[in-house]
Amino acid sequence: MAILAQPAPSLRPHLPHRRRARFSHQISLPTRVHCSATAPSKPRRPNSDLPTLDPTLHTPPATRPPVINDPALKSNWSHRAWVAGGCTTVLVSLAKSATGAADSHIWLEPILAGLIGYVMADLGSGVYHWGIDNYGGAGTPVFGSQIEAFQGHHKWPWTITRRQFANNLHALARAVAFAVLPIILICDDPVVLGFVGVCSGCIMFSQQFHAWAHTTKSKLPPLVAALQDGGVLVSRSQHAAHHRAPYNNNYCIVSGVWNETLDSLRVFEAMEMVIFFKLGVRPRSWTDPNSDWTEQSEATS
Repeated sequence: MAILAQPAPSLRPHLPHRRRARFSHQISLPTRVHCSATAPSKPRRPNSDLPTLDPTLHTPPATRPPVINDPALKSNWSHRAWVAGGCTTVLVSLAKSATGAADSHIWLEPILAGLIGYVMADLGSGVYHWGIDNYGGAGTPVFGSQIEAFQGHHKWPWTITRRQFANNLHALARAVAFAVLPIILICDDPVVLGFVGVCSGCIMFSQQFHAWAHTTKSKLPPLVAALQDGGVLVSRSQHAAHHRAPYNNNYCIVSGVWNETLDSLRVFEAMEMVIFFKLGVRPRSWTDPNSDWTEQSEATS
């Protein structure tokens, strides 16, 4: 029930201004009351479908660097299990390839397939590295955590040398296990299995090759240092160029054999232009380097 009150014409006598205020407390004026029956309005509820502004979305991320004994750099049993699973699928693929080659007396083709897998793994690591360096963020589905980790890596590159082995490799090992397992179950071709085994193994261990590229030569095993010097693994000097402005080159982290070709032909720049004109998305490499890309010294506590 809604009540609308309307005042009647004023019956107040004309009084001086000072006395009018005092007199208004003594005279009660009649009013006309009109009633109308209307349905009571329901209280307005906030529309849950409308987007709400979460202030935390605009809060800059924490800039606290990891420390040497940070638990986030240590391996756990889940990490070790995934690395074991990934290594198992790779070894089974290589074993089936060798067995098939021995049975069919075909050795050259599986070996060549393995070499091609090694070369393609380097290319794949570069394309993947370029993508997560330049596009997406922490909220990107599937790849968000890796994008965030690689962005943090540019600011604190020394952390990769402090990560324990399984902690560093478990994400790629999980992807390799899921990708290679169905192949080794349904395929017996030694050529295909040779390519898959070498390519997936290089991809899985690319993060370890990456860590070695950030390690001083005196701390590297002699064999690893020799492989870097021989160009089999990405070298420290080559990868160091990626961590200098403008941060848009030397993306490949297996052997680095593709880096010079991709950079001289400006392949990634061409891909960035296509994405920009098709989707309107600018890569991070087009902006001036800021504090998020500036390397900070190692924390010791």
